[in-house]
Amino acid sequence: MTRPGFRLALLATVLAFLVVMLGAYTRLTHAGLGCPDWPGCYGFISVPQTPAQLAHAERHYPDTPVQADKGWSEMTHRYFAGGLTLSILLLAAQAWRRRQLAGQPVKLPWLILAVVMAQATFGMWTVTLRLWPQMVTAHLLGGMLTLNLLFLLTLRLSGVWAAMPQLSSRLRRLAAIGLVLVAVQVALGGWVSANYAAMACTDLPTCQGQWWPEADFGNGFHLTQPIGEHYLGGKLDSEARTAIHLTHRLGAVLVTLSVLGLAWQLRAAGLKALAGLLVAALVLQIGLGLSNVLFHLPLPVAVAHNSGAALLLLGMTLVNYRLRAVARATENLVGARLLAKAFYQAPKIGRM
Repeated sequence: MTRPGFRLALLATVLAFLVVMLGAYTRLTHAGLGCPDWPGCYGFISVPQTPAQLAHAERHYPDTPVQADKGWSEMTHRYFAGGLTLSILLLAAQAWRRRQLAGQPVKLPWLILAVVMAQATFGMWTVTLRLWPQMVTAHLLGGMLTLNLLFLLTLRLSGVWAAMPQLSSRLRRLAAIGLVLVAVQVALGGWVSANYAAMACTDLPTCQGQWWPEADFGNGFHLTQPIGEHYLGGKLDSEARTAIHLTHRLGAVLVTLSVLGLAWQLRAAGLKALAGLLVAALVLQIGLGLSNVLFHLPLPVAVAHNSGAALLLLGMTLVNYRLRAVARATENLVGARLLAKAFYQAPKIGRM
């Protein structure tokens, strides 16, 4: 039986997924600076359209002429993000009001609210710092974290999962490692996108016709890029971008081995549905990644690749939740049995 707040949490999760996709579309269409200010657009709540509004924009932002298509991409993303923030605020308020109900999460909704507030700040800094790669990557990770925490809240409020058999702690460790590796790979993907390194290698399985081309890892992963420059289009040289791209490819291999190994163990434990879900998400993401290279980053495929990363991360979150829910249930059951055994073996009061 679902708990109160489940439908709102599910709606917020879907909305968060849409915000992630819209953010990817905005980034990939180079519309991150479609509105040079925040939270409005050239000082308005929408993209300037009338002659007076356009004149105002030209007067106050002479270095960034209005591009309506990019402005609307940016503002649509902000509108959806605003709606998501309101839904999370409502979830937190409801959780506090229902805090006395059994099984009602309270800390998690408020944690999500704190994360989304930080995420809004990252969104502002992404614009004001002119697409500084560190902030662009942090903004992407904040969106993924918000999505997965909302999904976790939805799972906790669902109350529809059947009991599972006792599983080994080794399987839980493998799931946790897999989740961390996928999260790191998502961060690497964000770094690739933020530094415009997706097309540093345009062939497969080699890169620039070589198995290991010249690459500058020092500059590719330095975190001291100056703040205040205009990073639209990227600032790194070819060797640095190649290093970023190669690292993302190596990360993809590591994630593939980890997820396949986890899926094999899940299947061996009788959890075929979870194993199949992970493999399907992995195959989809690998296919989209390869397509990005082979077809030179077509926009629909590139956006889908970001969505695929979100789905794979959600799959790993689901697996970890299910395995650890089993662990908690098993520990509670063992504890209850030990308590009952101790009670019935104890001398009865008044027995002579």
